[in-house]
Amino acid sequence: MIKTEQKNKMEDWLPTSAKEVERRGWDSVDVILFTGDAYIDHPAFGAAVVGRMLEYHGLKVAIVPQPNWRDDLRDFKKLGRPNYFFGVTAGAMDSMVNHYTANRRLRSDDAYTPDGRSGQRPDYASVVYCNILKELYPDVPVLLGGIEASLRRVSHYDYWSDKLKPSILSESKADLMVYGMGEQPLLEIIRLIDRGVPIESLKTIPQTAFLQDKDNDLPKNKNWKDLELASHETCLKDKVQYAKNFRHIEEESNRWNAARLTQTVGEKKVVINPPYPPMSTGELDASFDLPYTRLPHPRYIAKGPIPAFEMIKFSVNMHRGCFGGCSFCTISAHQGKFIASRSKESILKEVDAITQMPDFKGYLSDLGGPSANMYKMEGKNLRICQRCTRPSCIHPNICTNLDTDHSAMTDLYKTVDQHPNIKKAFIGSGVRYDMLYNPMASTKEQESHREYTQELIENHVSGRLKVAPEHTSDQILKIMRKPSFKLFHKFKVDFDRINKAKNLKQQIIPYFISSHPGSQELDMANLACETHDMDFKLEQVQDFTPTPMTVATVIYYSGVHPYTLEETYTPRTKTEKLQQRMYLFWYKKEYQDKIKERLKSFKRFDMLKKLFPDKESKNSNKTINKGFKKKHKSSKRKFKKP
Repeated sequence: MIKTEQKNKMEDWLPTSAKEVERRGWDSVDVILFTGDAYIDHPAFGAAVVGRMLEYHGLKVAIVPQPNWRDDLRDFKKLGRPNYFFGVTAGAMDSMVNHYTANRRLRSDDAYTPDGRSGQRPDYASVVYCNILKELYPDVPVLLGGIEASLRRVSHYDYWSDKLKPSILSESKADLMVYGMGEQPLLEIIRLIDRGVPIESLKTIPQTAFLQDKDNDLPKNKNWKDLELASHETCLKDKVQYAKNFRHIEEESNRWNAARLTQTVGEKKVVINPPYPPMSTGELDASFDLPYTRLPHPRYIAKGPIPAFEMIKFSVNMHRGCFGGCSFCTISAHQGKFIASRSKESILKEVDAITQMPDFKGYLSDLGGPSANMYKMEGKNLRICQRCTRPSCIHPNICTNLDTDHSAMTDLYKTVDQHPNIKKAFIGSGVRYDMLYNPMASTKEQESHREYTQELIENHVSGRLKVAPEHTSDQILKIMRKPSFKLFHKFKVDFDRINKAKNLKQQIIPYFISSHPGSQELDMANLACETHDMDFKLEQVQDFTPTPMTVATVIYYSGVHPYTLEETYTPRTKTEKLQQRMYLFWYKKEYQDKIKERLKSFKRFDMLKKLFPDKESKNSNKTINKGFKKKHKSSKRKFKKP
């Protein structure tokens, strides 16, 4: 990595200090971006994307990564005031998810910091950074963006404080928020600022949100319908109203032509303008084709590797968005339900750039996206999509209007394989195997599914293929918006068949979640039994963590499903969570006695026998033999000859 960085000049990165700004000969900076992550000039990191995009459109941009918020605030002052605005993001993750485990324990590392060091950003980083900037420069506009802000744009349950919090706009004091992927709204913001429109007047740009006095009229836009949500105060008093709110929010977030949402918070009103339509291939290419160095800033050379970068530096993102709509996932809430795909040319151009890196050994770690196999997929009739309010295109069944043809991906995989400097291109993103068994698909689509499955398993598995069934219970999978576990069985049969035919020794690695809303302890015991029968000793598992803007989190907080308003059990206490989690590790000695004890209390001796057949049968045989010997001895004494 150091060799690669030495070939680049410092000016190849956006400036991060006053000295670097001076080296460029700038008297001032137009936009200063503050981020909770280390500065990595790569399209997988939001601050780099925004910075490069603003730079491309003629602005002088600087980035202040991981500013120190605990000292005299010199990091917030060192570049002075920008000509246009400050931009703030907590980073590529919600800062609370970044900091804490599902049990609210402080993490000891941070993947987005050199050497994985923790403690380089505050809790609720978006709010902290914005408040500092507004205190230091009250007259300079602050634009807030990134996933933390995006998922907290309305009243939301915050797991770490165990409170229902208002829109992040009311706590951060930001002047304007860009939610979702920011290229489209930012381009319009720049265009209007260049025309002399002040930021405080930018009230009708799609995919932005702001606060106004609750009694003021909404800015006029004849093309938008308005939908008023229950106020924050109402949600505090009534959890069911909060759940009802969420259904409106999710449906409008996933609509092609959405309504403008409003919500009263105290004396203010949050106004959330509808999102832009999905990005075109040309727009997405333009974002990925910006002149990134694809490397961390040289300031980190002596500070150790950045784990998040090491994981993705030889990977390629082919598309954005996800139409899976999983109940526990935030991807569609941030990136959208509709898929925006890059062109084959843009992807191959990035592949070629990766092969030129001196430390590249010929192996791409991933050729995927939020989900591995959604590239180029959209509705057969887009007019139907434009009227649709379904949060998922593939649950409870695969939409008949969805084109699930995998040919474009298979073709791309084969083309990448033909590159002279590529030895192997692996698929590291999770595969949605349910689309490969779509009974409603056309003959052409079904043939593409078979070809894709063969190509994937034969040529693109790095020894282990990641898939995410998440659970084995159909009842819980329905709440999760995931397919029946029967389809996982079907996929594993094909996986094993292809491996055997090609003499490959590859593994399939399933992901599972414990303590998800709807999950009872015996559901987890059954999961342990089913995976035991399939010879799995689970590794890739997680305890459900409630994150803002998901169906599962709404259920966790309110106790009801936002679409049906039915009461839904959710494990909440530490004891309940640990009792569910231990079944994922039935094969570890430290959990076995406790599992046996719990199964006996449920009188589930069938499960006990399944999980511990050898030990239980041996113990049973010992008891039987002991009793038999004792009985045999006594009878011998009784009938002993004189």
